[in-house]
Amino acid sequence: MALTLGFIVEKLGGTLLGSAQMSVAAIAPLESASCVDISFLSNPLYVDQLDTTRAGCIIVAEAHRQRASARGACIVCDKPYHYFALLTQLWREQNPVSSESEPLIHPTAFVHPRASVHSSARIGPQCVVEEGAVIGEGTWLKSSVNIGHHCILGSECIVHPGVVIGGDGFGFAPHRGEWVKIEQLGGVRIGNRVEIGSNTCIDRGALGDTVIGDGVKLDNCIQIGHNVQIGEHTAMAAFVGVSGSTKIGAHCTVAGGAGFVGHIEIADRVNIGAKAVITRSIREPGEYGGYYPFDSDSVWKKNAAILRQLTSIREKVKNLMQNGSGEKK
Repeated sequence: MALTLGFIVEKLGGTLLGSAQMSVAAIAPLESASCVDISFLSNPLYVDQLDTTRAGCIIVAEAHRQRASARGACIVCDKPYHYFALLTQLWREQNPVSSESEPLIHPTAFVHPRASVHSSARIGPQCVVEEGAVIGEGTWLKSSVNIGHHCILGSECIVHPGVVIGGDGFGFAPHRGEWVKIEQLGGVRIGNRVEIGSNTCIDRGALGDTVIGDGVKLDNCIQIGHNVQIGEHTAMAAFVGVSGSTKIGAHCTVAGGAGFVGHIEIADRVNIGAKAVITRSIREPGEYGGYYPFDSDSVWKKNAAILRQLTSIREKVKNLMQNGSGEKK
């Protein structure tokens, strides 16, 4: 279903330069858009694509108004990337996928009689909602999602295929060369407007609950250990692993493949780089990253200790060179 530019601006705001009656049939990237598509420019690095794109309309910031309007229709707004996000939501509302017209609880899903599912929640094919679980208003479980017993999901959450919420945490006590299982007696509490990507697992707590705050966004294939706490509006990319009882603050970002040891605390507004291994608490907001090749534990620790002092060693060498004591022979 095509949308007119006038309808888009009426719903989302912005300033339209061009015909309100013009229709666009799809949203597309600048480099591949056709004359019937709408696109957007958010990264100034790609501004030259304004001259080469075939898009029928482009969403741009005020700084690019003149250049964009010179080539054709455009919508000027404060934050083009945010506008693009809102446009995708509007597009989905006007062009629903077929699964959105299926029954709210799919006939192949299993919902325990003593589970609580809001009347507006959607439970997809092959889902399992166990005893005592609570599913909030407007939450959507896609296919093959498993919600364990006494786990709570808030309102307007989206849970993608293959997610397991409330599996047992990894808890075993060593005894005489064997492992004795520690029963996981807690639950999982997930806030509102949380989105969880495919095949992500969130373990139930050993005693207390694992807690995911409002607005958290988790990518595919993430492991959240037992009794982890994640603050509001934190986002994690694929293959992140968080060990048990770690506390991660609000408004953090974690890039793909990063890992956290257990029982540490991460402050609010911390940004972790890809593949970083966080082995101690982070008390201050900011950017953190880096990784190091594995080795035997004793060698790795020695190398890591030296690596941390490279800056001070460099300064000492520099001072020696300046004093003439480190002249090359």
